[in-house]
Amino acid sequence: MKLFNCTHCDQVVYFENDSCERCNHALGFDATQQQMMALKPHGKQWVAVHDQADGTTYKYCANHAQQACNWLLPADANESLCQACALNRTIPKLSEPEHIARWQNLEKAKHRLVFSLQQLGLPIVSKTENEETGLAFDFLADEQKPEGEKVLTGHDNGLITINIKEADDVEREMARRNMHEVYRTLLGHFRHEVGHYYWDRLIDNTPHLEECRRLFGDERADYAEALKKHYDQGVPPDWNQHFISAYATTHPWEDWAETWAHYLHIIDTLQTASAFGIHVNPRVSEEADNLSTTVSKDPYQVDDFCDNMEQWLPLSLALNSLNRSMGLSDVYPFVIPPAVVEKLAFIHRVCHQAGQPRSS
Repeated sequence: MKLFNCTHCDQVVYFENDSCERCNHALGFDATQQQMMALKPHGKQWVAVHDQADGTTYKYCANHAQQACNWLLPADANESLCQACALNRTIPKLSEPEHIARWQNLEKAKHRLVFSLQQLGLPIVSKTENEETGLAFDFLADEQKPEGEKVLTGHDNGLITINIKEADDVEREMARRNMHEVYRTLLGHFRHEVGHYYWDRLIDNTPHLEECRRLFGDERADYAEALKKHYDQGVPPDWNQHFISAYATTHPWEDWAETWAHYLHIIDTLQTASAFGIHVNPRVSEEADNLSTTVSKDPYQVDDFCDNMEQWLPLSLALNSLNRSMGLSDVYPFVIPPAVVEKLAFIHRVCHQAGQPRSS
């Protein structure tokens, strides 16, 4: 994630801000310029207030009224929803107060996902535009299912369903413990599930398929049988030499989606570190060169993914150490073996060929 600043007073602001704490101007994210715009009212619309403002007038995405979005559209746009919100097919029933807070959290995570996809220059097509190959989201509560049924988070031909319980920290932590997972985040769910979608778009029936099968395995293996075997027999004893997570051992599709999610974890965090100009140089040993780095490159722009990995090891070590000093769990509780680095590098190459990363 890049750093953003208020275009009126230069205060650093978060991606989710819709007002500046310093100058009190309204803020909105212009996805076309990839910039957080300081705004002032202009009738029923908004106009940018910085010195280089070109007189463009804006309106907020309609979901701003529910504090679920801070993205902008041109004032004369026919659409009422931004690119991220237009991907929604179903949102929770907002008559339930707890649903509103959960939906707001879902949108924060989804907007960060869409930002990353924009940075990669990947195609983002809604099912409204193309039912067959488009992307859509259903955010559902268990109450919307017949009695006794639960909403299962998952992907089906471009439709990503997320149980809104995942947007509740307590519910999600309970699920993490029950599933014996070391890591479970709302943003991680979005990244994993969209990985399934982009396997369909970027790998299936493309020249990348054979190399993908060599790295991840043959996806034609029966998925239901693989899932049953995983839960009946557990993971192979040497799984951590070949996979990023235990769940990745289930089936080649899950290995791809898990690795894809970690790919986005890594490059998005590295981009943030780059924006801050973070320098890591632990004072432990002059020989420990692999623990030092200056994160100065935008990882989305880097051609060789190994360059990103050289920065990730010292950065993740520093982040984990800082968290432990605060009495918190590791930010990134994973060890990446060479076999997984090769998979990550493959995903990086596929993304670079499929889209055009935005310039910094």
